[in-house]
Amino acid sequence: MSSGEDRLRRIELVTDTALAHLAVEDLLDELLERVRSLLHADTAAVLLLDPSSTHLVATAARGIEEEVRQGVRIPLGQGFAGRIAAERRPVVIEQVDHANVLNPILREKAVRSLLGVPLIAEGTVLGVLHVGTLTTRTFVDEDAELLQLAADRIASMTRTHLTELDRATAAALQRSLMPGTLPAVPGLELAARYIPGDAGGLGGDWYDVFTLPSGRVGVVIGDVVGRGLQAAVVMGRLRSALRAFALEEDDPAEVLERLDGNVQHFEDGVMATVLYAVFEPSMERLALSTAGHLPPVVASPSDHAALLEVPVDLPVGVSVGPPRRTTVVDLPPGGLLFLYTDGLVERRRRSLDVGLDLLTDAVTVDEVETVCSTVLGRLVGSEHVTDDVAMLVARRLPGERVVPLDVVLPAVPRSLAEVRSALRRWLVAAEAPADATADLLVACGEACSNVVEHAYGPGGGTVAVRAVLEGGEVTATVRDNGQWRSARGEGRGRGTTLMRQCCDDVDVTTGVAGTTVTLRRRLVREAG
Repeated sequence: MSSGEDRLRRIELVTDTALAHLAVEDLLDELLERVRSLLHADTAAVLLLDPSSTHLVATAARGIEEEVRQGVRIPLGQGFAGRIAAERRPVVIEQVDHANVLNPILREKAVRSLLGVPLIAEGTVLGVLHVGTLTTRTFVDEDAELLQLAADRIASMTRTHLTELDRATAAALQRSLMPGTLPAVPGLELAARYIPGDAGGLGGDWYDVFTLPSGRVGVVIGDVVGRGLQAAVVMGRLRSALRAFALEEDDPAEVLERLDGNVQHFEDGVMATVLYAVFEPSMERLALSTAGHLPPVVASPSDHAALLEVPVDLPVGVSVGPPRRTTVVDLPPGGLLFLYTDGLVERRRRSLDVGLDLLTDAVTVDEVETVCSTVLGRLVGSEHVTDDVAMLVARRLPGERVVPLDVVLPAVPRSLAEVRSALRRWLVAAEAPADATADLLVACGEACSNVVEHAYGPGGGTVAVRAVLEGGEVTATVRDNGQWRSARGEGRGRGTTLMRQCCDDVDVTTGVAGTTVTLRRRLVREAG
């Protein structure tokens, strides 16, 4: 067997199928050991481009492990490795010095000669593979060809592993950011779906539902342009930013305007479509604004589903355009709002208009989980979708179907405002008159304040509030699991008296498991 045939046989070791099960770091370490042996080199290293594609980062090394441990970064186009990645060709250095090598570790380790080649997969530069010797050596063309062959095999295997890692990381990130359970909102029935597409990696589709201190409820659907981990990361930042702006602004158009400014300043090259809607506490109306997103579908018990005629403004991240606009929509009892991303309605072999027609035909006024199943059955069926699909459905419940309110929060002063907001929103949905609403807010607030002040010591605890509407009467319970302390100071301990003035009946039960205050208030009191 000739020496050339022997070297080609040994290079097959680089693609040993037994390596397939290894993680990326272990895979690179093993491959470098084989490359170093193959070329009789003293050092071997892989540097991969970072997500910004501006720097090479030492990822694995043999003989110069300090590169990885010290996080060596080489600017693209500079130094030995930077030149290889920028020029996409092998580079040989017969005598290492300050002029041709940026990395001081190579000089400190007394590396004399270097040979490096680019790591290229599917036409994309992933990084650089280089080997070095501690004695002066003249690398020949055959050495470069063998190292490039090894680099091509390494690039292919690394690309596969990194893609799988990218998908897994993006999936985990997206799962952590998507609401696992939608919040229980009195007066609203909510459901959502997310289906990843087959185009490779997850994208930037997201939905969100959150309550606001004013008693309003925000719902969001959005789609970041792009795919994979980077799109998922950007989606997470946009979701957090929108929530923050929603706490400061009531107008949906103003929220999206501020989100747009945030994207243009901090997210270079990012574009996203977003629709943000805000339900009033009564759920009778909602205000919405859309930044380049497809129009929602609305349906009511008295009419067929239809696309809402709403002005569509520019996506966020686009250059400055005209002022954004907000549209106010009435939503009758039983009415339904259906939000979605383009993966649901767009297909290669049919027009967008056809997809939208299919969607409006599929949406009916029904339980929201049923609506989701029906829509997916008709628009997706058994076919593979190439783009992600996100859906969010909100249906206003009739007054007689108001679900119980259940809130459990830390027994600290800041929780009192959240309890008050949630109870007010629930009472509006229950169509409670103004006097009953005011009385119950005061009585429940006093009971919660007592828990915060008296039920727990330094270890703290929780306050649980439940409200139920039955036969025109609201029963609210405030429960703790602490051991009460006596009121301190003059004029204290009058909360129970105030609760009795506001309610038809007040019951306080105390035991070793804590205290439960039960408040009953008829929504309409008899005259006289």
